[in-house]
Amino acid sequence: MDFELNREQREIQKAVREFVKGEFKKDVILELLEKHEYPEKIWKKAAELGFIGIHFPEEYSGMSLGVIENILVCEELCRGDSTLGICLSLADFATEIILHHGSEEQKARWLPVVAEGKCLSCGAFTEPDHGSDITSVGTTAVRDGDEWVINGSKIFITNGGPLAGLYNVLCQTDPDASPSYRGMSVILVEADRPGVSYMDVGAKMGITLSYTAEVNFKDVRVPHSNLVGEENRGFYQVLEFFDESRILVAAQALGIAQGAFERAMAYVKERSQFGRKIAQFQVTQHKLADMATKIEAARMFVYKAAWNFDQGRMDPKLTSMAKMFAARAAIEVCDEAIQLLGGYGYMLEYEVERFYRDAKITELYEGTREIQKNTIASSLLGKIK
Repeated sequence: MDFELNREQREIQKAVREFVKGEFKKDVILELLEKHEYPEKIWKKAAELGFIGIHFPEEYSGMSLGVIENILVCEELCRGDSTLGICLSLADFATEIILHHGSEEQKARWLPVVAEGKCLSCGAFTEPDHGSDITSVGTTAVRDGDEWVINGSKIFITNGGPLAGLYNVLCQTDPDASPSYRGMSVILVEADRPGVSYMDVGAKMGITLSYTAEVNFKDVRVPHSNLVGEENRGFYQVLEFFDESRILVAAQALGIAQGAFERAMAYVKERSQFGRKIAQFQVTQHKLADMATKIEAARMFVYKAAWNFDQGRMDPKLTSMAKMFAARAAIEVCDEAIQLLGGYGYMLEYEVERFYRDAKITELYEGTREIQKNTIASSLLGKIK
């Protein structure tokens, strides 16, 4: 059993750290936050360096690497800055459905433009009336000759907005299927199709630079060839995608925790109270020890889940555990980081309050903490007669 990264993986880490050091300037980030502006220039630079879609095959502008390399990039980006890191790590969101199930034509058309930073990709799954329950959707796709006609609404769609190039839309294609999820399909909808509209969901607690939208489809017509994979297999395609994307969210949480910890560590080494460095107080040392332990445990979970996926194995229990544990660790570490900085921890300039707000989303998207517990328990218990 080898717990070390190989040479290529270490070089990837180093490259992302150098990118973060050169591009994640505090004054630039504060200006973006003030303007609520997507970090478009930084995103495009990350794409130029190959950090977007690193797990795509080379013929589609990727590097033919695996999930473990993808989450290493994500961890380092979020460690550098939680808000920018999440934006960049989600730039290719839901393209894995195309990668694993799409036609050669779909892959050739969409994977390169996403990897090259020419557009953002979206997964349109969540609906206003259903939330985390994707076993039932109201969005329909009706066959009309060689076209699909799509109607419905999706909510909290990451990347939905002016830079979106495509939506991977989960639709009901067989209204008579029982249970209904056996009649769902994923259909690609180009963002500029007539009948597609979006509206920003409004001010958010965290991830304030990311686009999050309500997306509406009104009599949207797309060719039948936009169907991804087999008809009525969309629910299962999305479940497989979640098994991979939960690892990415766990890596976001891991990077956020590491970044907050490092900022707190630097502060307590410099700041003095009662004639001593804060780091010299035992209560501070115990906090740091607890924080470091949680981060290391989360890292083992996340890396194992990524490694396991790269072996070609789906393990929803493991990926749910990794996401749930890493997200909770991030929230607790960020909370302690604010506590260690005291009043300064509450200030925008010192960043840890923003890391804390950004950490919370990792407990919500890709399935809430409660959904992860359901998945874990179901795997443990199986069917109870």
